[in-house]
Amino acid sequence: MAEFTEIVQEKCLAFGDRIVKLNDFLLKKAANKKPSYKIVNNKRVYEKAIPVYLQSIANICNQLLRSGTSIGANNAEAINAISKNDYRSKSFIALKEARESLYWIDLLHRNGFLDEKQYTSIYDDCEELVRILVTRCKKLNED
Repeated sequence: MAEFTEIVQEKCLAFGDRIVKLNDFLLKKAANKKPSYKIVNNKRVYEKAIPVYLQSIANICNQLLRSGTSIGANNAEAINAISKNDYRSKSFIALKEARESLYWIDLLHRNGFLDEKQYTSIYDDCEELVRILVTRCKKLNED
């Protein structure tokens, strides 16, 4: 049982690593796009606020970063739970965070921030975590 627990935590950490790298990649890619500006008196005036083209990607990336890294954090808390109820609670939170991550990954893909290959790769990893956590949570409900 301890070996399986370590494998699950390693998968959570590896997924968290991928999410951090994906976040950095997408934000860097978005930041390298041409900044928006308007012409005033025949001169370019660049926007001083967060450019519109960065707002959506930054917000979605932030949401995915939070949920995607939270899976492993909650799984680690479940591993070190002080009671069965605590273990159950943290396991279900980890599952909810994994499912939320699937949503944000879908949204990134639907809006063209992830190509098909990137989407399939990260989505499949997250889906594997969901399946593992669903199995664990179902067993907890049977007890």
